[in-house]
Amino acid sequence: MEKKEIVAMLLAGGQGSRLGVLTKRIAKPAVLYGGKYRIIDFSLSNCVNSGIDTVGVLTQYQPLKLNSHIGIGKPWDLDRMSGGVTILSPYVKEEVGEWYKGTANAVCQNINYIDSYSPKYVIILSGDHIYKMDYSKMLDFHKRNNAEATISVIEVPIEEANRYGIMNTHENGRIYEFEEKPKNPKSTLASMGVYIFTWEVLKDYLIRDDSNPESDHDFGKNVIPHMLKDGRSMWAFRFSGYWRDVGTVQAFWESNMDLIKRVPEFNLFDPSWRIYTPNPVKPAHYIGPKGSIKTSIVAEGCLIYGSVRNSVLFPGVTVEEGAVVEDSIIMSNSRIGSNTFICQSILSEKVVVGKGVKMGIGENQVNEFKPNLYNSGITVVGEGAEVPDHTQIGKNVMIDIGVAAEEFCTLEIDSGSSIFKGGVCE
Repeated sequence: MEKKEIVAMLLAGGQGSRLGVLTKRIAKPAVLYGGKYRIIDFSLSNCVNSGIDTVGVLTQYQPLKLNSHIGIGKPWDLDRMSGGVTILSPYVKEEVGEWYKGTANAVCQNINYIDSYSPKYVIILSGDHIYKMDYSKMLDFHKRNNAEATISVIEVPIEEANRYGIMNTHENGRIYEFEEKPKNPKSTLASMGVYIFTWEVLKDYLIRDDSNPESDHDFGKNVIPHMLKDGRSMWAFRFSGYWRDVGTVQAFWESNMDLIKRVPEFNLFDPSWRIYTPNPVKPAHYIGPKGSIKTSIVAEGCLIYGSVRNSVLFPGVTVEEGAVVEDSIIMSNSRIGSNTFICQSILSEKVVVGKGVKMGIGENQVNEFKPNLYNSGITVVGEGAEVPDHTQIGKNVMIDIGVAAEEFCTLEIDSGSSIFKGGVCE
């Protein structure tokens, strides 16, 4: 096996439960984003653009679509004889199968994979963040400081710092303390979940952590605090640019909306830093004689006979005549019926919305079934659902995967309600 200076380990096994019905059947990194991509495309593209050609993708929860999307890595130029992309799922070892117990344990279970390339450094990445970053600059920073661990950080508003892992540093950037979601944060340097370690040092800590039955086997909760306690050389690499953890319905919707601003916060059209993805084979989008698109991202294969405003449409979406879609995300191959109005909603793939429907209207009542997930006014419709003609649907409504039109209990769905497969309404 060819020796590599650095190997990337991309953590992509998370369930993403805070995205609700969007991740009921797929892992969070496989969720569609930005009219063309899946979330994992950003970390994979960052690797290639940074000169990292050996990537292990650690999968676990609902990996089918994710594995199919990655394939042999061709869109990212990772279909290589030496290195390239490798899917690393939990497997049976010594007659016992074992799920990944945490982020650190997931990497620990794949020590042999990393060792096969004899790297000096390992970069740990999350597969569920939206950003563009040159990891080679972070590696240079790691080398200059003779670091054993370098953690990428981003400035966040002080009032939001208690939502993150916060790195407290000396003026030169050396980390002296790590606080997980502190009530009274001392700084605003939030961890981005991007770590570079000197491999031999990390390997030792992973093995020790794995043998500790009291550990959560997590980088943020266990490995990093233990390294700090031991006085290891740990440094904060400051990142300036767009970075979003799209782990909630609100954050996911906001990040997609960021793309359609007049001056987008996150530019997908930068030729110097392309985001790669498998391209669906579809014709160019078509706008009918009464069709209208304003301030939106519309992918190939869409048929627009109605109006689309401030929205993101994925390939193959049809918006029929008289329909209005605004402030919404419509995923691949969905159909919006004539004279329907859709506002501030997220529709998964292959959703069919009937004629004369009104969605995302009324008062902003939190969802009664899962108030912690659906509470920001956004209605979410699961993959393959069918919405019957003339239905009126409020805000923070959840419509489950595969619900058929005849399974709707009523055509007036109040804000905060949920509709489940089998005709169960709550």
